[in-house]
Amino acid sequence: MSRCGNGYDNAPMESFWGSLKNELVHHRFATRREAQGAVQEYIEIVYTHQRRHSRLGYLAPAVFEPRYYEQAG
Repeated sequence: MSRCGNGYDNAPMESFWGSLKNELVHHRFATRREAQGAVQEYIEIVYTHQRRHSRLGYLAPAVFEPRYYEQAG
């Protein structure tokens, strides 16, 4: 994230935090460890491997990245 007042640089991170809050964080967790595990699982499994991103042509990042490097040659 960039400095305050530079909204365009912050847009991808703001989008991520918004997705995280809407899809996961508003749940109640019994312990801090449970919350940390849920956030880690969300990032590593859902956000990276399952969730489609409009900016990436509606592909998950784990699918987009190998295709990108394959085409870049």
